[in-house]
Amino acid sequence: MAKLPDYDAVVAAESRISPSVKRTPVLTAQSLSGITGVTMFIKCENLQRTGSYKLRGALNRLSQLSDEQRSKGVVAASAGNHAQGVALAAKELGIQATIYMPVGAALPKMQATKGYGAKVVLEGIDFDRTLEAALKFADETGAIFIPPFDHYDIIAGQGTVGLEILEQIDDFDYVLVPVGGGGLISGIATAIKAKKPGVKIIGVQSGSVDVFARSFKSKKRLSQEIRPTIADGIAVGHPGELTFEAVCDLVDDFVTVTEDEIAEAILLTLERSKILVEPAGAVGFAALLSGKLEGIVEKGSRVVVVATGGNIDPLLLQRVVSHGLETAGRYLKLRIPLPDLPGQLAETSKIVAQANGNVVEVQHTRHGSGLQISDVELELHIETRGPEHAENVMQALRDHGYNPKVVA
Repeated sequence: MAKLPDYDAVVAAESRISPSVKRTPVLTAQSLSGITGVTMFIKCENLQRTGSYKLRGALNRLSQLSDEQRSKGVVAASAGNHAQGVALAAKELGIQATIYMPVGAALPKMQATKGYGAKVVLEGIDFDRTLEAALKFADETGAIFIPPFDHYDIIAGQGTVGLEILEQIDDFDYVLVPVGGGGLISGIATAIKAKKPGVKIIGVQSGSVDVFARSFKSKKRLSQEIRPTIADGIAVGHPGELTFEAVCDLVDDFVTVTEDEIAEAILLTLERSKILVEPAGAVGFAALLSGKLEGIVEKGSRVVVVATGGNIDPLLLQRVVSHGLETAGRYLKLRIPLPDLPGQLAETSKIVAQANGNVVEVQHTRHGSGLQISDVELELHIETRGPEHAENVMQALRDHGYNPKVVA
């Protein structure tokens, strides 16, 4: 097994990368603290250059290449944040970067990667094929392959997030870290456990791709097929060898969260703390807000949540916010069968308004499945103040003889 970085390696990484890396702020989330019952601190790596922590590991790795290695260029495979981190690190150091991205990669991430000066090659309909193409390019050209997480220098570079947390917060009890391949949590745990061994480090994954969490609990490296998840930035099919060893030695626990919980966390974090995080960066918030950490994190404790990135496609953000509102019971879609008579739309809208609901969209059809020839179907999209208010709106409609059905 290759050597793992220690605290001194992380300190050395910080000295290398500090001229090019932003020291991101730590904010106290008072509103979210009130919801969760803990004092919450947010380490805002979503405000890092390139929009994520990935720049740290990439810079630490690239800065240690020899002149001969630099002359051959570097290559990476990534659908997003690692791509941008490697591209900017290469630009800072005057190295040519080639980034392989899957066909169908998000346009904003692809454009950003090109904007940092990298050559982008779209190849493969899934990440495994993209990675295969990047490794082939490295073999054929001599370019240095930059792995996303499973490398001594990458782990040490990501660990500088932990050093900053130690310097910025005097007293804390837990750190929640999103986990994909494990590079970030390995580095953070290495730094923090060296100085504060009593602090608990907790990894968080999407339940859709939870192979690291299951590997941690079983104490052996597992693999899984990558299933669709909005948290695609941490959708990794197997833990790294180095990172798995580090996590088993240093991390205290793992939890997983659902897609709905991630969406609701993005919405609440944006609304209450004015911080935009991408789905992969929101899983720590989701774990606290959903109650998944009850029995693990003590009430009244001081918790650091690492917001790992803020690179979210605006179209995805639109869908996530809409879904988050629905999950929180604040956006209600109802279908109401009605007799085909004049005034029915006005009557139902009046009832909703009297219940303090706000109708934002209306669809009216005579062709719904199962409708009688003399009936129509009305679909109302209604803004509400939460689950209790949503139920009040539906009850008001029932009290007037209507039969509203919630649309999933």
